Amino acid sequence: MTGGIGSGKSTVAGRLAEHGATLIDSDKIAREVVAPGTPGLAAVVDAFGDGVLAPDGSLDRPTLAQRVFADDSARVRLNQIVHPLVGARTAELTAEAATDAVVVHDVPLLVENGLAPRYHLVLVVDAPEPDRIRRLVHDRGMTESDVLARIAAQADDGRRRAVADVWLDNSGTPDQVLATVDDLWADRLVPFEANVRLRRMPDRGGPKLVPYHQSWPAEAERLIARLRLAGGSLVSRVDHIGSTSVPGLAAKDVIDIQVTVADLADADALTEPFVGAGFAPLPTYTRDTPHPQDVDPEHWRKRMVANADPGRWCNVHIRADGSPGWRVALLARDWLRAEPGPRADYLAAKEAAADTTRTIGDYADAKQPWFHRSYGEMEAWATRTGWQPG
Repeated sequence: MTGGIGSGKSTVAGRLAEHGATLIDSDKIAREVVAPGTPGLAAVVDAFGDGVLAPDGSLDRPTLAQRVFADDSARVRLNQIVHPLVGARTAELTAEAATDAVVVHDVPLLVENGLAPRYHLVLVVDAPEPDRIRRLVHDRGMTESDVLARIAAQADDGRRRAVADVWLDNSGTPDQVLATVDDLWADRLVPFEANVRLRRMPDRGGPKLVPYHQSWPAEAERLIARLRLAGGSLVSRVDHIGSTSVPGLAAKDVIDIQVTVADLADADALTEPFVGAGFAPLPTYTRDTPHPQDVDPEHWRKRMVANADPGRWCNVHIRADGSPGWRVALLARDWLRAEPGPRADYLAAKEAAADTTRTIGDYADAKQPWFHRSYGEMEAWATRTGWQPG
């Protein structure tokens, strides 16, 4: 959980704690690691001098804040001291949480420090800047100039929206935001935790097409960032594929992502890292439907995981670099992006499949004849345009 200063994170955090969440407050930990007598405080004094100490020997936080929020290099130096200490203590507290806990990290500088891909879900608490200024001046006794300096030093709304799986508007009454948190807890966080722990994907229902969403590419990028971090050196590239990667094309509200690995042994090695990143293994989905002229269906082997988050359907196809299924996934995407005629034809096939099937498996099977008759046209387009994967 993150948000700008004065956005009301404490209100949201308090409600989540009432529901039973294990709350880890980064600001609280940041104070603990520079308490009197700690190595952290000694390092801060060494970097900034005795002038940042209060008469009782504790850290004079307002004085230090004035220095670092007016000087980028000073802020970086302070972060280099405090952030590793906070990270180590956070890891300790997370490890102590119950196995079925919903652990909420309240991290004010999550965006600024590039931490979003490390979490299963990022919740951003937001409020209009005038409301934030008013709260901080009235409730904390800060001056307006100090508040504006703090806001300027933090990430803007655009950067926060880019990492937000949930954008919580805290511009209304306390009852309104608390009701929103209650719904989030019951409908998303609790089932998400259970799905991760039990290694299962949520119930997705039947095939239903929806109009193209402008948010799909950004949602895919957030998931790609998690997969890249979890996969490490085993992953050579990650791509948004499938219908949601084609602007303007109606689709099921599901993000399809292709993870490229050297071979299927590496794909198998990614199962546990991806489960740790919030995905569920799908061991039965190991083969694409091959091209009808392919005499070796083993060429079409793959592995799959699915996002365990009930609020965002995502299928992850893990394929070997250069394999037929890997190539077709990229070729079909780029061809449909470039060619309005095939795009309209594919939409018609999708609509017919959705109208005549009730399960996702049957829907996928009903679309296969379109792919089989389209392979030749795709390849002709690739030859004509000089297309290459990536």
